[in-house]
Amino acid sequence: MPEKLSFEFLLDPEFSRNPYAAYAELRRSGPVHAVDFPPGMAAFLVIDHEHGRPALNDPRLAKSIAMAPERFRERVMSSNPALAHNLLNSDPPDHTRLRRLVSKAFTPRRVEGLRPRIQEITDELVDAMAARGEADLIDDFAFPLPITVICELLGVPSQDRDTFRDWSGTLVSPALDEGQVRRRQEVNLAIRAYFSEIIAERRAAPRDDLISALVAARDDDELLDDQELLATLTLLLIAGHETTVNLIGNGMLALLNNPGQLRLLLDSPELLPSAVEELLRYDGPVERATFRFAAEDLEIAGVPVPRGALVHISLGAAGRDPEAFDAPDTLDIARTDNRHVAFGHGIHFCLGAPLARLEAQIAFGTLLGRLPGVRLACPPGEVVWHRHGSLVRGLRSLPVRF
Repeated sequence: MPEKLSFEFLLDPEFSRNPYAAYAELRRSGPVHAVDFPPGMAAFLVIDHEHGRPALNDPRLAKSIAMAPERFRERVMSSNPALAHNLLNSDPPDHTRLRRLVSKAFTPRRVEGLRPRIQEITDELVDAMAARGEADLIDDFAFPLPITVICELLGVPSQDRDTFRDWSGTLVSPALDEGQVRRRQEVNLAIRAYFSEIIAERRAAPRDDLISALVAARDDDELLDDQELLATLTLLLIAGHETTVNLIGNGMLALLNNPGQLRLLLDSPELLPSAVEELLRYDGPVERATFRFAAEDLEIAGVPVPRGALVHISLGAAGRDPEAFDAPDTLDIARTDNRHVAFGHGIHFCLGAPLARLEAQIAFGTLLGRLPGVRLACPPGEVVWHRHGSLVRGLRSLPVRF
């Protein structure tokens, strides 16, 4: 068994800057590693595609917080109850019912109907940047695009987006001290009050928005109860923008650092769908999947995982696995048979994947088409990476000129 990885190693800024080199080195000693994260708890990190992909859909690896070790469960329930009972953190049969109800409201037709509006928002943001000849693609574009889209989809005021950004950053960051725990508790209370008022308004006077559709979503005689509605709306608000911000930011940086691929995409815009899939594989926004908990003693790649242990599955490492992908460290926007797991796999496959793909295709196509000669405005090594918690990895800023 390889030496246990430390908590500090996984949160080190150098690891955040380029985790793929570290994963390549770790892969030499096996696909599964014990980690001290969270500190003092039995936890394991899976870093290959062969074992990581099926682990994402292994019923022995539970998602429900009820299956977590008591100490971990108490910390989450005290600091982050808004995210404890959503469909992402549940198992069948609860997960089956929740996903079916949410899917009735969050339909492919509803997502596709957003295409003209997403293009309009994108054009407005690019219009605001174009005359300046320079921009920070995170603050000026990658953040406002998805947060505006999810606000309009839900039916909440987009002028509250800075508040949502603050709430989101707090809820997905680790609560490592009492101050951070208290801040999370404050945010949870604020979110509960905010959405409770809107839910009551939609019950009294439904609108053509996703919150109204979720309030009305029915499966025979079943509806989402208030706790499930609050958890679902919190999840959609966070996941609906946090990951797409980093998909756009990470993806643009990858293209700017690979000018041959950028030129190919400009010359062959029909490659946009495959380019988005490759950017998800190459440097996707979610480096590690959300926690899973061993519901029984089991083995992964021959490594014993005891009941109650936490299991991290590295989506980023799986996407760079040389056993699964030819030349995995090479960006190839024309790559075929791209079996990445950036959106997960199995029953927990990301419900918002169609929206993320649509936003990304419009964003990359418009940015490259309307910002001629776009290039980094700083040396590549000076771009600053950051994490929200242990899972999501993206850029603090992306300065460009054009």
